[in-house]
Amino acid sequence: MSIFRIDPLMLKLIVAVLLATFLPARGHFVEVFEWLTTAAIALLFFMHGAKLSREKIIAGGSHWRLHLWVMFSTFVLFPCLGLLLVWWHPVPVSAEIYTGFLYLCILPATVQSAIALTSLAGGNVAAAVCSASASSLLGVFVSPLLVGLLMNVHSDAAGGSLAQIGKIMLQLLVPFVLGHLSRRWIAGWVEKHRGLIGQTDQASILLVVYSAFSEAVVNGIWHRVGVSTLLYIVAVSVAILVIVLVVNLLAAKLFGFNHADKITILFCGSKKSLANGVPMANILFPSAAVGIIVLPLMIFHQIQLMICSMLAQRYKKSAEKQAAAVSTSP
Repeated sequence: MSIFRIDPLMLKLIVAVLLATFLPARGHFVEVFEWLTTAAIALLFFMHGAKLSREKIIAGGSHWRLHLWVMFSTFVLFPCLGLLLVWWHPVPVSAEIYTGFLYLCILPATVQSAIALTSLAGGNVAAAVCSASASSLLGVFVSPLLVGLLMNVHSDAAGGSLAQIGKIMLQLLVPFVLGHLSRRWIAGWVEKHRGLIGQTDQASILLVVYSAFSEAVVNGIWHRVGVSTLLYIVAVSVAILVIVLVVNLLAAKLFGFNHADKITILFCGSKKSLANGVPMANILFPSAAVGIIVLPLMIFHQIQLMICSMLAQRYKKSAEKQAAAVSTSP
């Protein structure tokens, strides 16, 4: 079935990891890739800012109860699950794996897939655009703050917390704000070339992944991560996603949301952004640890697409059956 096809980006990520495994960047190439990665991250967040439409946000902004719960799910429920996992530590795998799960849990929601799945399932698309965009925007501020509060981060490049904050602002916030402020001049070009923008997003992510895994391979990542660890990451990713989906569904029923809003809460409150998470990790964590830390995020990305696509298809078929029943009734 089509819902079980691997996401094309995931295939490209696998290729980037394999390339870094067999041909890691070394010597002067490391400096070149560091410069390219910094430029790619700045461009990525500039484009994120340029794509953020105030008109679309205003269109769905009146559903404050829905947005409040989505933000709670993204920045409170998920982090609590991550902290519980780190505290419980059920399986003796590398500490970076648990750091990766906690990092995954504090990231903002992904925008494109949350909106696409909400639309496919027949949810409130305007509210989904607002919630997903707001989550992405808040994540630029909130996620680094949560990293500092919940993790013991020591960045060899940042040179202290103030320098780290300055680096985050320079590489993430400044390009993001500049991109959004530039919408009055480039909005038309951005809308016309959304395919090209999407390719730029993917190229940026792939470049960061290759650089991170090159550093990780040189530091022996595959001596610490075996098949059993990968299977454990898959199992925990599925468990976290299922728990969040169930809690969101129960909360939507408890607070009396209508059917369309329930769908929006289900899909917008359960996503985590690979596009924001990988570049941000490159700034927040020591370069030698980035590869293994983003591994849970990369696997969770594919799992969330597969499971949520299956759910969206079920909602769509259910709606089609109801519509058919109404049309044939006397």
